Amino acid sequence: MSQPPVEIRLGPPAGARMPMPIVRAKDTRGTLRRLWGYLRLQHWSLIMVVVLVAASTGFNLLVPYLVGAAIDRYIQVGNLTGLMSYVTLIVGIAVTNALTVWLYTNLTIRVSQRTVRDLRRDSFAKLQTLPLRFFDQRPHGEVMSYLTNDIDNISLVLTENVTTFLSGVMIVIGMTIIMLLINLPLAIISIIVFPFIAYFTRFVARHTRQGFREQQEALSVLNGHIEETITGGKVIRAFGHEQTSINEFDLKNERLRKAAIYAQTYGGLMGPGSNFIYNVGFVLIAGAGGWLALHGQATVGVIATFLTYTQQLRRPLNDISNMFNSIQSALAGAERVFSILDESVEFENAVEAKPLTETNGAVSFHEVSFGYRPDVPTLNKIDFDIQPGQTIALVGPTGAGKTTIINLLTRFYDVDSGSIQLDGQDLRILDKYDLRRKLGIVLQDSFLFSETVLENIRYGRLNATDDEVIAAATLANADHFIRRLPQGYQELLSERAENLSQGQRQLLAIARAILADPAILILDEATSSVDTRTEILVQEAMRRLMKGRTSFVIAHRLSTIREADLILFIRDGRIAERGNHEQLLAQRGLYYNLYMSQFKVGQRENSA
Repeated sequence: MSQPPVEIRLGPPAGARMPMPIVRAKDTRGTLRRLWGYLRLQHWSLIMVVVLVAASTGFNLLVPYLVGAAIDRYIQVGNLTGLMSYVTLIVGIAVTNALTVWLYTNLTIRVSQRTVRDLRRDSFAKLQTLPLRFFDQRPHGEVMSYLTNDIDNISLVLTENVTTFLSGVMIVIGMTIIMLLINLPLAIISIIVFPFIAYFTRFVARHTRQGFREQQEALSVLNGHIEETITGGKVIRAFGHEQTSINEFDLKNERLRKAAIYAQTYGGLMGPGSNFIYNVGFVLIAGAGGWLALHGQATVGVIATFLTYTQQLRRPLNDISNMFNSIQSALAGAERVFSILDESVEFENAVEAKPLTETNGAVSFHEVSFGYRPDVPTLNKIDFDIQPGQTIALVGPTGAGKTTIINLLTRFYDVDSGSIQLDGQDLRILDKYDLRRKLGIVLQDSFLFSETVLENIRYGRLNATDDEVIAAATLANADHFIRRLPQGYQELLSERAENLSQGQRQLLAIARAILADPAILILDEATSSVDTRTEILVQEAMRRLMKGRTSFVIAHRLSTIREADLILFIRDGRIAERGNHEQLLAQRGLYYNLYMSQFKVGQRENSA
């Protein structure tokens, strides 16, 4: 039966992780090009935004010109009728401009939200394709920060700053052209401020870009610490490390404070510095305009027009300057988001991958070697064969390589050398999605979603009916406690199912595996965290689940694997001993010593 697999989430064992730097885009132009790649998908809407912004800019440029003309043509000569016609025209233009601004603002919001929706979708979809190595090497809070804070910064810039920047550029260009046409000397004086503004902006840019990148990085680290502290709250309290956690938070929070002060201090220079330059320019225009008027080279209306344009010019240039901070922050965030999209995905299927519709469950490892790092081998020439329906148990000390064998079987990692075969076919030539649909797993700490009990079990096979879900729960010895819940199968589980006991969570995980009906079953310490009474229920459910299926069992309690067809004792990445329970006891080796130590402990506990 081909059904969706039970949720499988395994990683390298303790000590196998290694630090790896996060790849970030360093090219601002490249980042802008990639953002444009998302924006241009809505080119018609963008064209409408540009047209509406251009119209609004035209209205804004026209009003000062009309005011100057009204002064020269009507006010100085006392023509009230002509003045009223100009006032009516200016009011009409203002109303039309307000409507135009509303239209392009609304359209811009739609464009920006669609864009960040697509960016979030692609980022989240990319996370589903990344290898487990990626998540094992990064704090979850840091990854979450990419999809929340960084994309929110991008959304803010696209919503509030794009049209402001576009309008500002159009106003600057339009005003420059009009001023050159009206009065060349005054226009030259007005344009003199532009190079000073450009130089000042570049000066601030050199100091703020790195500052905002460091601020974003410090924020992601702080988020990661907060997320880890919330998730591990019980452990922190159990060991009395609340103050240690607070101290670590203070260090990370202090780093964020320093980075934010550095970035925003330089960013805060933009407004005051720009205003100073504008005020100097305004004084120069007023003085030069008065001198030209005294010599008959400019009218009062022209001077009023230039002074109005100068004041209007301050707004777009100020806006462009002030938005520089948020643009830098958004670019830093975009670099980090694109670094996720640039990550190498989990290995793809072979070009001619074979579909896997049916399987008997015969598994063979032939001279398999593997390491999470090239210079540190984890498995060395592992070799064994399992027939359909047999049970293989993996035992040995922590870090010996037991979980790594499972990681290779599920193709979360590929072997470095040797081969793993399923029914005589190398796993690397099989469709990996078909392969995983044939696998079911029950972990020591099974993950359950913040959904109802019914939907958590149905996750094993999404098209299962309610009756099939209940039947699976009954086989897993879970039906009796589910029906005692306040809402029964409709009981909503809290985050990580903290409102259930460990044993109850295990029974739900077994029910989910039963519903998935996998050909190959993986049980990873499934009974190590439950009490003796619950263990009996779990073992009974596991026996039902394992019946007729090829099963891999990782266990430290050797009493749970006495009936296994083959037991492998893994030590230092090698198979140190192999055989069934009786054979290994007869060898009086590593397995015998481990079994006898547990047997003696059990006797002491029973006598106590």
